[in-house]
Amino acid sequence: MSRKLTMVLLFLIMVSMLAPVTAQDDEFVFGVVLVGPQNDRGWSQSHTEGGRYVEEKLPNTTMLVFESLNPADTPEATLLDVVTEMVDSGAQLIFTTSDSFEEDTDTVSEAFPDVTFVNITGSNVLNGAPANVGNFNGLMEAPREIAGCAAALATETGKIGYLGALINPETRRLASSSYLGARYCYENYRGMDPDELEFEVTWIGFWFNIPGVTLDPTEVANSFFDNGADVIISGIDTTEAIQVAGQRSGEGERVFAIPYGNINGCAEAPDACLGVAYYNWGPVYLSTVEAVIDGTWEQKWEWLDPDWEDINSPDTSIIGYLNGDGLPEDVQDELSDFVVTMSDFMSQEENADVIYLWQGPLNLQDGTELAPEGEFVDQLDVWFLPQLLEGMQGASVSE
Repeated sequence: MSRKLTMVLLFLIMVSMLAPVTAQDDEFVFGVVLVGPQNDRGWSQSHTEGGRYVEEKLPNTTMLVFESLNPADTPEATLLDVVTEMVDSGAQLIFTTSDSFEEDTDTVSEAFPDVTFVNITGSNVLNGAPANVGNFNGLMEAPREIAGCAAALATETGKIGYLGALINPETRRLASSSYLGARYCYENYRGMDPDELEFEVTWIGFWFNIPGVTLDPTEVANSFFDNGADVIISGIDTTEAIQVAGQRSGEGERVFAIPYGNINGCAEAPDACLGVAYYNWGPVYLSTVEAVIDGTWEQKWEWLDPDWEDINSPDTSIIGYLNGDGLPEDVQDELSDFVVTMSDFMSQEENADVIYLWQGPLNLQDGTELAPEGEFVDQLDVWFLPQLLEGMQGASVSE
């Protein structure tokens, strides 16, 4: 049997696993299309859990899931194939959960004008998407700043590694937010020169490891530690950073990691985990489903803040940061103070259109001024960040 035929059969089997095949009359069916496996312990798992939250909170709702829609795992599958099957199975709302699906979501939505589509984390709406397409994303920049602060408070070598995915505006601004948090806390809590803090970004080439296509994230993580970093901040969907940190910590090294994406990210190596920046999509999934059901859904692009009163509230905050068991006790109060300071700032009405720490003087990596002294960077300039920030090591664009 040829490899191509094998992959076609595999795709058909995966599609046939979408359940239920037919919807009951009083059911509301929604689809969730994932770029990775639904048990990746990161990004895709958080979206799956968001859909389950809807099923638990809202009677007569059913989620359809298609996982690992990417060229490596399902090369013969297209978004149109998956959406067609979901719509045939009753779906009235479909979440496409990667900016990798952004362009295809626009195209596919035109074939199903009576179905609502929400792309996460793209910005189709800002570029004239079809009327049945919306966007939302969480202000993950805030937990990323917390992650950077935790790394700066814990490092003894002054070297932090950032394990990046692919290079685009989203990944640049998340890495840069971690850098800003690290610089601030290294200077303001540690009393150290922030220009002496080394912050190196290595991109693997995709959201998770694809053998023969991406860099191996396990090898990258080990390389960070071998070259003197003692903290890794992960920016990929999977858990290699915390796995490597846990292994080396178990061998007696003082090394840590900060995983990304899912609230249970520390579980694989709690003692080596400084904390986890995570998504909690349940509340916004629920409000979107309710809006579609009652006919009040409107097209919009949303960049949603956490609940600043409690960023870890499971019912009100779509992003958060949980401290890990590995966070040294002597810096816990300082990290808490940083979170409170950020929350107080962002809660003020006059700061609704700016992001904490994204304030000049700030330059892009090539020296171009991003914001002069005292001025904040416009939110959309953060969203579409064209380069990493000055002082960061690593590529800003793909070669």
